[in-house]
Amino acid sequence: MNQPPRRRLDRALRFVRNRFSPEGYLGLHLTVGLLIMVLFAWCFSEIAEDLVPNAGAVAADQGVTNWFQAQGQPQLTAIMQVVTFFGSVGFVTGASIACGLLLAARRAWDWLLALAFTMLGGSLLNILLKHLFHRQRPVLENPLVTLTSFGFPSGHTMGSTLFYGFLSLCALHSAKSWPGRTAVVLAAALTVTAVGLSRIYLGAHYLSDVLAAIAAGIVWLAFSWTAIETFRRRRLTRNTAVASPRET
Repeated sequence: MNQPPRRRLDRALRFVRNRFSPEGYLGLHLTVGLLIMVLFAWCFSEIAEDLVPNAGAVAADQGVTNWFQAQGQPQLTAIMQVVTFFGSVGFVTGASIACGLLLAARRAWDWLLALAFTMLGGSLLNILLKHLFHRQRPVLENPLVTLTSFGFPSGHTMGSTLFYGFLSLCALHSAKSWPGRTAVVLAAALTVTAVGLSRIYLGAHYLSDVLAAIAAGIVWLAFSWTAIETFRRRRLTRNTAVASPRET
């Protein structure tokens, strides 16, 4: 009577053990990466569907923008301009190049490939999405920044999500304690959030532009990381198999 449940439990336990073994880690990595991509792709699609005129999200966007505009103060504006700099194309590009040179000096070619694939591919994706949706930026009486390009999704926020997300993944591999890993993830999340809020405060983007940029950035980051990790582990497995002596 108890045999079928026992067998099912044994199979489940074997599945979990195999996923966390060196041989089964690749399957776990692919599964987690796919789940993250599907979840945040769904989030992005939900935001994009509400961009039609008279939708609730559009009204909420305007309300949030108006609230941020009402908080405007010279000191706060100066702070937000500094914060937004850390998500600018110039800073993120320069920091990515510096990070790439450091990885090349350490001969960390897999990490360098992951960085290039993440940042270059993410930049192209952001441009593609902007031209696909053609959403105009907020129209304000006294704008703090004046931009003519499309606003959805936010380039600063998406670039920050990709770059600081990549740095956090690198740090997660090197951090040896859970408190250290948690601190790294929180630092990256707070930085991205701060950049996104600065874009809304400065009048460069709506709230939905920022949220969609975070979702799209996470999707691309998960795709890039999963692809590179899959390539790296399959290569290591192949090299190990070649190096191992054949059984006689």
